Amino acid sequence: MTRRRIAAPVGEFARYLRTETVGGFVLLAAAAVAIVWANSPWAGAYQATRNTVVGPAALHLDLTLAQWATDGLLALFFFVVGLELKRELVVGELSTRSQALLPVAAALGGMIVPAGLALLVGRGATGMDQAWAIPVATDIAFALGVLALAGSAMPVSARVFLLGLAVADDLGGIIVIAVLFSSGLDLIALVAAALLAALYWWLQRRRVRAWWVYLPIAVATWLAVHEAGVHATVSGVLLGLLTRVRADPGEEFAPALRLEHRLQPWSAGFAVPVFALFAAGVPIGASALRAVFTEAVSQGVIVGLLAGKIVGILGASWLVIRLTPASRPRGLSWRDMAAVSMLGGVGFTVSLLIAELSLADHPELLETAKAAVLAASATASVAGAALLVRRGRVRARNTG
Repeated sequence: MTRRRIAAPVGEFARYLRTETVGGFVLLAAAAVAIVWANSPWAGAYQATRNTVVGPAALHLDLTLAQWATDGLLALFFFVVGLELKRELVVGELSTRSQALLPVAAALGGMIVPAGLALLVGRGATGMDQAWAIPVATDIAFALGVLALAGSAMPVSARVFLLGLAVADDLGGIIVIAVLFSSGLDLIALVAAALLAALYWWLQRRRVRAWWVYLPIAVATWLAVHEAGVHATVSGVLLGLLTRVRADPGEEFAPALRLEHRLQPWSAGFAVPVFALFAAGVPIGASALRAVFTEAVSQGVIVGLLAGKIVGILGASWLVIRLTPASRPRGLSWRDMAAVSMLGGVGFTVSLLIAELSLADHPELLETAKAAVLAASATASVAGAALLVRRGRVRARNTG
């Protein structure tokens, strides 16, 4: 009797959702629906749906549907990110110092420079004390989707470089969320979350594989982190990082790989699109569009994502290659790296999340900041795609 491949797709739809282009298109479609709905005659129904409160108040879980999407569904997304990050750190492209040096440096440059430019452009503006963090993020799924679609002629090292810096960037974004947007910490809940995480780690060490054991622990950890005053999505990353990524002798797949294959379709096909549906519905009338280019916060976001990302990623890459033993990815010229670096400006999911967290007390600025994220991400994806197509044609001529 042959063994069933644990990590095999459970269906064709799941297999398609695991591909980067399809995941990016689903995310884009959800954002488009949100924008159309929020600017249609049924805009009132959109706002009413977003603001519908469900959940038990006794547990402090009487949240709106939009908050459930942000705090709940994105925890699944960040759990998958945590699994990817752990795998890359232990057995993947970030597992050795020499491998990690370039993408980590590129990610740091791609966070520091956008944040600095955002602060410079929006200095002194209301809300900028935390909104500077909005352009530090890169959306892995969207950026890799554009690369897969427009950069088919690029060598595989382009994807490895972008994946490495996007994973490191996500880790930085998670740290920013955990540090910047944690307030009024409940130490008892924090200790409970730590104990639950330790239990999860111990069960992983004991090779317990029953899903019905882990599911209550994951839900309880999420509840404890939420109650502790730390953003609930951090619980997803924490458990992802505690999941075992090396397969035992005789074990076909490690738990992290099994979980990633099983949960990726749910993350890409449901969790992230639903978040985008509730987060991306912004007004696009003349006055709203004018505000995107006149408000200091939105100007900082746009400059940070479009200029800061490519300058930071490419500049940090040049410095680390010049000053350390790190080398340019095999087969990539500096112009190729510039094209890939442009995709770092696709902030989208995490940038929208940080916008909602940083400007929660300034609703008059929040919609404008989210519109700036959408505009900058769309521009970065189109510009990056155009550069990748151009580089592909140049490569074709040179090898033809």
